[in-house]
Amino acid sequence: MLPRSGWAATSRPIGKDEGMTTRLGGGQGFYGDGYAPVEDLLAAGIDYLVCEALAELTLAILQKDRQRDESLGYTRDLPLYVGAALPYLTDGRTRLITNAGGINPLAAGRAVIGGLREHGVSGLKVATVVGDDVRPHAEVLDLPDDVLFANAYLGARPIVDALDAGADIVVTGRVADASLFLAPLVHEYGWRWDDWDRLAAGVAIGHLLECSGQVTGGNYSGAWWENPDPFRVGFPIAECEPDGSVVITKPPATGGIVTWDTVREQLLYEVHDPTAYMNPDVVADFTSLELEDLGGDRVRLSGCRGAPAPDTYKALVCTPAGYAGEALVTYSWPDAEAKARAALRFLRHRAEVIGMAVDEWHEEYFGVNGFGGPTIDVRRLEDNGWEAPEVTGRLAWRCQTREEAARLNREAGLLGLSGPPMISGISRARGGRPTQLLAVESCAVDRKLADSNVVVDVEEV
Repeated sequence: MLPRSGWAATSRPIGKDEGMTTRLGGGQGFYGDGYAPVEDLLAAGIDYLVCEALAELTLAILQKDRQRDESLGYTRDLPLYVGAALPYLTDGRTRLITNAGGINPLAAGRAVIGGLREHGVSGLKVATVVGDDVRPHAEVLDLPDDVLFANAYLGARPIVDALDAGADIVVTGRVADASLFLAPLVHEYGWRWDDWDRLAAGVAIGHLLECSGQVTGGNYSGAWWENPDPFRVGFPIAECEPDGSVVITKPPATGGIVTWDTVREQLLYEVHDPTAYMNPDVVADFTSLELEDLGGDRVRLSGCRGAPAPDTYKALVCTPAGYAGEALVTYSWPDAEAKARAALRFLRHRAEVIGMAVDEWHEEYFGVNGFGGPTIDVRRLEDNGWEAPEVTGRLAWRCQTREEAARLNREAGLLGLSGPPMISGISRARGGRPTQLLAVESCAVDRKLADSNVVVDVEEV
């Protein structure tokens, strides 16, 4: 286990010679992302494959896994990424960093080590970062008694410690997305922990790569149809320099596009204040960046400015929130919307008749307002003679117990032959089995309190 003596704002040894480029590959944007493009990243030559696997929703999914099996709680596609990178890891061409450890990084680290041994791999060092779980400080943080998980967003420092110790694979829990990418740059170039401009540049690089194909033309709100090869997705590569400047590109002969527009669109993704993007390691001013489209799927960024890191980490606190049931009914023209609304009124009436204790209802109508919600003025559309050709009504409800939430599912069958005409199907989500709901809220945690639990364990296979 490694001490955290290197966490002060002091100079550190530089891993690369000045002027040498470090190539980072954004290999994953979320749990469940496709991993086929990783092969092109690795073949293109990258020093680090960085896989960002977590979102706030993901932690709740992993909590359900852990409730079923205490040995779970990490992303189960982790072996796919380790397997894809293995030839490059064993010959020293790349290193792997991922927060796929989720809410059980210790188990994830064991799984990686066990998998390597099963495949006869030896000589690799696997680091596991633990300590983002702040439940040991429940009294200080005034956490609720029924808390299921409470995890702080750690920064880059423990990953840097792991890389300094020679780790080939670093598995963490809830580390902030961009910090995964900042860590190898701090390790390679010896950036000081108070060199706010360079740290901010590293965070900007991480923010651009953390969503895999989004910066290379995926999810693009511009001319998305101009993608030259939508069947061979190209994931991003960052060619980083010691001064914090970078060129964003992608592997040759892959699909997607890297332009001034795709880069700036990703730069603003999930950013509330572009002048003060808060990260555990620094506060970055994205408005100070200069973007230059070099052509040929290459965009250069430079000039990022930063300010001192915040005194607190963001943390997520999860508690039980009851159980949800769901029913969907689809009707065709004419009067499709009216029929769907009548069907949902019928179900809510049946809930009253059988005495269900419902804490919350939710209705939406796909074909009318399923995506736009209350922003859609249905009456205005009707006044203009518009009528949906088909509508799916969705009714969801929340109850305190699984048994109570299940009671309404049987009632939906009456709509088949006794409800409005032209029904084309009744769907009960998950076969009519209610699902547990989890409430996730964020709070601030003193960084010193969270850091006191952080441990980096490095084991050679």
